[in-house]
This record gives sequence, structure tokens and C-alpha cells, in this order.
Amino acid sequence: MTALPAIPLPSGIRSRFVENINGLRVHVLEAGYETRGRPCVLLLHGFPELAFSWRKVMPALSEAGYHVIAPDQRGYGRTSGWNASYDGDLASFRLLNLVRDALGLMSAFGYRSIDAVVGHDFGSFVAAWCALVRPDVFRSVALMSAPFAGPPPLPFDTADRPAKPKLDDPVHRELAALPRPRKHYQWYYSTRHANADMHHAPQGVHDFLRAYYHHKSADWKGNQPYPLKSWTASELAKLPTYYVMDLARNMAETVAEEMPDTAAIADNKWLPDNQLAFYSAEYARTGFQGGLQWYRCGTSGA
Repeated sequence: MTALPAIPLPSGIRSRFVENINGLRVHVLEAGYETRGRPCVLLLHGFPELAFSWRKVMPALSEAGYHVIAPDQRGYGRTSGWNASYDGDLASFRLLNLVRDALGLMSAFGYRSIDAVVGHDFGSFVAAWCALVRPDVFRSVALMSAPFAGPPPLPFDTADRPAKPKLDDPVHRELAALPRPRKHYQWYYSTRHANADMHHAPQGVHDFLRAYYHHKSADWKGNQPYPLKSWTASELAKLPTYYVMDLARNMAETVAEEMPDTAAIADNKWLPDNQLAFYSAEYARTGFQGGLQWYRCGTSGA
């Protein structure tokens, strides 16, 4: 096995592997590990991110007295044991199995309960389900950047009624029929070609990620959030193109238009190029399909 390069981590954070976690060999970053018995905080990243995304948060939590654990989640980074095939079984990427990953990891570290689980982006959904399914283990929860609408309602009083057919959401056809045809990014991420579009982006993985992260950041002047009135094509079309894309474009093409210039990259303090290089090296090695499997579970109802 080829040795992986060292991770450029701040002082006080270590990288390690934990074996036999729900079928995975889980790579984690860990801070506050020197003293046993500390209360624990679990940090769950989103897409397209890694445990490395928490590197600036972990030292502060450690200094506050916590044992801080941030895994590369199933499908990401240096965690192994998952199936990267588009034609593979999606079952292991379902949210409740991702909760099992988190439970297994906490158990492996000797915790029967932890003070908090914190999720960012898609990690917020895993964190929310952790708290819903096992509130005895995950005693508090914080969700960042992604709202959680709660568990879906259970079918009620259906035993003696005919089954209702599942209806397609018309909003996707309506988006495609707009004068400027559009598509929702989550359904694009569920397509067979999405991984190759990003993994083999013409600009390269590094510049793709630079443009992607910039486009979604506060540095991009177009990010002025406000509530939409409804889940309709005309309202969704107001969203930035990283959410509601032009129909004929893939994600690499979409974000390429928003690539910051050389001066802006040099001035970037929150993601300097030498730190972005770690993300780009990891995604160049693994591709994006592992994270995209999560979206496929959501859009297909798997």
C-alpha cells in the first residue's frame, strides 16, 4: 500500500485510524486526546469536505476541555471499506447507516454518551438523525449551514386504503422549461456523470475546488441570502447557480465562471492555497463518488 502524505495539521491535532467501525476503517482527526475522561464532541463534515475542514475549530474545543473527534465520513478521504461504484449498493450510504457509523465510532472510543454532535452541510443531516435516534448517546446537537425539517411523517390509517402512487415532483420539469433552463444541483449530483465531471474537470481538481469553495463563500459578492416564497421553479431560479444550475452545464463549468483571480487567491486567509492543496490531492486520489452516493440516496428515496 502506498503511504499517504502527511496532513498539514495545527499543533495538538493528530491523525489516526480506527478499525472495524460498521465495516469501515475510519480515519479520524483527534484533539484533546492527551487526558482520558474528557467530555467528547463529534464533528461531522459535509460535501465536498473532509475531517480536515474542522482543523481550525478543533484546537479551540480542545482548549475548552473537550476530546474532539472528526472523522472522514463514509465515502470520503482516508476512510476505507465503502463501495465507490455508481452501480454498487446504496444501502450503506443511507442516513441511518451513517448514524451507525457515528455510534460505532463513539463506542470504539469508549463513550456511552457524548456532550455534542456537530454537523456541517450534509453532515448536519447525520448529526440531526444521531440526536433523534439516540438522544441518550448524543446529548446535544448543533447544525451548521443546512436546515433540518425533521423526520418524515409516517403513513397513517392506511391498512384498509389503496396505496397511493408515488408522484414525481413537477418542479424539475418546470425548471427545465424556464426561459433560462435550469436544474437542481442535488439531482445533478445523482447522475452517473457528475463524478467524472468534477474528478476530471478541465481546470483540474485544485482549480475546480478553489472556484467551488469561493463561489459558495462570503467572498463571492452574490451570496446575499434571503428566504424564498415557495418551492417553485420561478423561486428556485433565484438561487445561485451552485444550487440551481444552468441545465446544459455541469458543476465544473458552473463554478469556473466564478474562479477568483490570482490576487484574491493570494489574499485568501481562510483557505490558503497550501491548505487547499490537501483537499485537491485527496479528491484527486478518491474522486467524488463516495460523497455523491449520499445525494443519490436522498433523491432516489433509497
